This record gives sequence, C-alpha cells and structure tokens, in this order.
Amino acid sequence: MMAPYAVGHLKMGFFLEELGHRLNDDERVPFYLTNTLDNEELEESRLPGFSALAEESRLAGKVKKQTPILVILGNPPYSGISTNKGHWITGLIEDYKYVDGKPLGEKKHWLQDDYVKFLRFAQWKIEQAGRGVVGMITNHGYLDNPTFRGMRQSLMRTFDEIYILDLHGNSLKKETCPDGSPDKNVFDIRQGVAIAFFVKRGGERKADAVVRHAERWGPREVKYNWLNAQDLKHTDWAELKPECPFHFFVPRNEEHTGQYRTFTRITEVFPVNVTGIVTARDRFVLDFDRDALLRRIGQFRDRSLSDEFIRQAYGLKDTRGWQLSQRRRDLAEMENWREHCAACLYRPFDTRVLYYHPYMVDWGRPEVMRHMLAGENLGIAVGRAGQVIGPEEWNIVFCTDHITEFNLYRRGGNNLFPLYLYPNADRDDLFAHHEPTERQSNLNPKVVAALEEAYGRQPTPEEIFHYVYAVLYAPTYRAKYAEFLRMDFPRVPFTSDVRLFGQLVALGERLTALHLLTSPELDPPACRFEGEGDSRIGKGKSAGLRYEAKEQRAYINAAQYFAPVAEAVWSYQVGGYQVCEKWLKDRQERQLDVDDIRTYCRIVTSLKLTLDIQQEIDALYPRAENRTVVLPRSVDAPSHPAS
Repeated sequence: MMAPYAVGHLKMGFFLEELGHRLNDDERVPFYLTNTLDNEELEESRLPGFSALAEESRLAGKVKKQTPILVILGNPPYSGISTNKGHWITGLIEDYKYVDGKPLGEKKHWLQDDYVKFLRFAQWKIEQAGRGVVGMITNHGYLDNPTFRGMRQSLMRTFDEIYILDLHGNSLKKETCPDGSPDKNVFDIRQGVAIAFFVKRGGERKADAVVRHAERWGPREVKYNWLNAQDLKHTDWAELKPECPFHFFVPRNEEHTGQYRTFTRITEVFPVNVTGIVTARDRFVLDFDRDALLRRIGQFRDRSLSDEFIRQAYGLKDTRGWQLSQRRRDLAEMENWREHCAACLYRPFDTRVLYYHPYMVDWGRPEVMRHMLAGENLGIAVGRAGQVIGPEEWNIVFCTDHITEFNLYRRGGNNLFPLYLYPNADRDDLFAHHEPTERQSNLNPKVVAALEEAYGRQPTPEEIFHYVYAVLYAPTYRAKYAEFLRMDFPRVPFTSDVRLFGQLVALGERLTALHLLTSPELDPPACRFEGEGDSRIGKGKSAGLRYEAKEQRAYINAAQYFAPVAEAVWSYQVGGYQVCEKWLKDRQERQLDVDDIRTYCRIVTSLKLTLDIQQEIDALYPRAENRTVVLPRSVDAPSHPAS
C-alpha cells in the first residue's frame, strides 16, 4: 500500500531529525513496499516507475529470505476470505493441517485467514533466525477452535514460551463477563481479540513451549485502563497444560475429561454427515409459500424481462461462481423447472420451501442431503461449537426429516447426521429426488455390534437414534460436559443396562415426535390464539411483538396474542435462538393464516412438553453414564463415498 509506505518514510525521517540525525542523499529508512505474504519478487520493467517498484521488491525479498529478524510485531488484518493465495504462504499453512503427523480430517476450517498467515510467516522467520520474539494482536479464534489444533501444536513446537492475553469481546459468540454483565471489544469489530507473545530463546529445545494465559473482561474503557497500567512481568499469568488432541490455549475444567473421553463421538455413531446447505441468496430461493416461490423463479427464467430488472427487483448480485445472466439462460431451458422445490429446516421449528437446484444454490451438499430427499428419513442436526459462553447452556441439537440450512443455529455450522442412506439412482444429478429403494442405516457397524453384545439383541436404527437424542437433551449431561461440548462434536455414553436403554429410547422417541410436530400429544394444543384483528404481526413496542410474563401472553400486535405461554416456554432456546420469539420475529409484517396459528400453538405445546420430558430424562441419565458399553478402542467411521 503506497500511502502508509510514504507516510512511514516521512515520519521516520522527521523522528530521526528530532534525534539529531539528518538522512544523507544515499541513506534511506529500511521500509520496503511489499506484500509480506508474497515471496515472489517483481521483475524489471521499462514502464515508468516499475523499475523502482522492482528494486523495492528485491530489497524486501532479501529481508524476507536472507536477513535474520529477531522481533516481529503487528496487528495483521483479520480476513477469513483471504486474497493472499500464493503457493508460498499456502504451502507454509499446510503444516497447520496436521497433528502428530496425521491430517486433521476437517471438512471446513479457517486456516486461510490472513492473520493466521501472518503468524505463520512470523513463525517461519523466527525459526530461520533460531531465536526471537513475535508480538501480535489478532482474532482470538485460534485459541480454542478445534480446527486450529495443528496450528497450536506447531507454535508450541517452535517456541519456548507463549503468553496469551485474551481480551474477549466476541459478539459472534455473545460473550458476556463471568458474572453475566456485558463484555465489549477493544476494537469496533465482532471477532474477539487476543494479544500474544511467542518467545524463542535459541539453543537446544527439550520440550514444547510453556504456555501462560491471562484474560480481561468488561467495558472497553476498563480494558484500555488495565492495558495502560500493566506490563508482561506484573500480569497474573496462569500456566496452561495444552494436551492432545486439541492443545487448547485457554483454561479448561478437566475434571471430567477421563470419563468423557470414554464416550463415543457422534461422528463415530453416524459416520456420514455434512454441514447444512448454503444458498448465498436466501431471500430469493426460500419462501414460506411454494406458489410464491415458483412465481419468483418463473420471473427469473422469463427472458422477456431484462437482467437489470431482475437484478434490481430482487437484489441479486453476481458472485465468483454464480452469474445471473448465465443462470437465467440455464433455467429458461429447463422443462421440469417446477419440480425442484424441497422442504428445508431453516431455523428450529421453522420449515420453509427451498428452490433446491445447483443453478440457484451455491453449496447444496447433495452428497448427503439427497438421503433426506430420497424417502422417509430422520436426521440429527448438531453444532460443533456450542452456546456455552457466560451463563448459556449448550443447546445446539435438533431433529429433522428435511434437509437443513447452514445457519440453522444462531452461530451457524450445523452438521446433519442422517439415519438412513439411500442408493444413488442417478449420479449425474445428485440434486434429483430419488424413489425409495433399498436403504441402509448410517450407523457404525462396530457401535451396533458392541450394543448387540451388551443387550443380547441388535437395537434398531431408530432406537439408537432416539437414545442419542434423549442423552443430548439431558440437562445434567449438558451442564456437566459444557467445557467439552463448546469445543467439539458431542460424545455419547451408551448404557450397558438394556432396561435403562429402552426407557431413554422411549423418551427420545417422544421428544423426536414433539420436535417434528407429529406427536399426538400436541392435540389439543396447550395454547390458543385470542383477540380481534387482522392477525398481522406488527412492529414497534406497543403495536408489535412483545411478551407479557404476568399474563403469560405473546402479543403479535396491539390486540392479538397467544396464551398461555409460560415464561420458561417463551425463553426456551434451541441453537441459541429463543424459539417462540424467533419464529414470530421472522414473520413480522406478515399476516398469519390458520395453518400458521395452528403451527405456533403446537410449537408452544411442544416446548412445554419438552421441558417435562427433559426432567424425566435427567432422572435416568446419571445411571446411563455410570455403566457404559465398552466399545472397541477404535471405532473409526468406515469409509463411505458420501462421508
């Protein structure tokens, strides 16, 4: 960037003059115009100014490749969608994709973020020098994100000491102070922030780095005042003991580690899974009403309307992999274009109609989603990093019989685990709807065999599904293993008591039916719709959506409301969303029809019964984890083309 380069030279020139040194004509401040993450030098050119740029590139390259650097400081950019994709830096990042020499095996990670690349550059440069110090202020995501475990291990193996000061302030995670009060960011950004020092003293290394950790919570000014008054030596550091497999750079309650690791990871129970679909244009390809959606798609493919009209009317933009003009031509040529509507679980209890075709959906995840479209099926949608910040409990699990959207939960990233896998009838069109034929369960045979040996019979796929679902809704399980649930996919304790297994299966089956809104327990509903009006959900404090706890009423406008809605039901969360409020808020300014009103009454009833069933599960759960089935030491998922 030319401007800061020029300003830097001017400022340093003035600063040196204040110290009594004026630069001679043949002297310069050693600032170089370069991209740190690009190791290729510019070639000479006869174009005006290019020879000077090439000389800058050559001098910078000499520093990057040859000059020993002992101190590297910076506040690098945080950019998850990095444009720095040169072979040199992406090659260095490959080292972060391994732990103990084995690949991470992750389908999605954020290792290509620019701040990660700058840290990797600094690590590489200090390794070259054999000693030195790195000081960076960055996104704090690498401290505990499971997919950064290779990065953490690599840093520990390079440096002798690591100091981490976590300044928190992550609004994406809804971070709050330990006492529940607001926590603010030191910058005007949503990602949390951390200051880190990495020290390499040189000489022979005998062990991984000593990792020390401190943290600050609270308002921005409180953090600023503390930072101005503190230094490294007088900070109250806590020494961490990062361990395999995750090497976390945050303190954790390890009290139940041993027991939790004996449980079976859900990815080992249901091997085939995938993240939810990403449309990149939700407002256009999703709707509450199928006819309205098809009218919109019909206009999109109508070549008598101009591209610009469609673009402006629906706010559609071209992306790297999707061009409006081309997709309009493609759809116009399709004869069966009306046959691609599919039910999609968009938010908890909120199923919408999706135009599910690769022309209109960027990441359709057809390799797994097709199993949900092929015939009768169930799926568990589980998030990997949960809502366990501050006082919130882990609650990112829900069942479905439809495909799921990526942002099903407030922080996104749900993985869908289907119960059954259907044969692929047409490999050329994975988005196609398939007729039900022979299917197989998406269960690890080793898990099924171990349960069969313990129970004296082979449990059905549905029984295993419902048992897992019951356990994941046990309040004691969620509270006891909160530290682990916030970091990775949940692990499930399978009881060795066949009678207890059956009891939890029955409760899980009831929960599943309630959450699919198919349970006979929902009729008659425990809630009614009252008041005179047009049934339109209003906006504004007095005329819009609000909850009156004393009256147990959920108002949709000034006069109409659902009641009774108990406060515990109104505040109940799934995936970080307050279900009763979220469902109504997403329909603001819409007029509720009879089906909408009936659905909402059933949702309220479902949540009321869910609270009761969770207490029944909790009464049984402690016995389930005290006597567990001993599974083989390795229950790795069998290979499958869709996994």
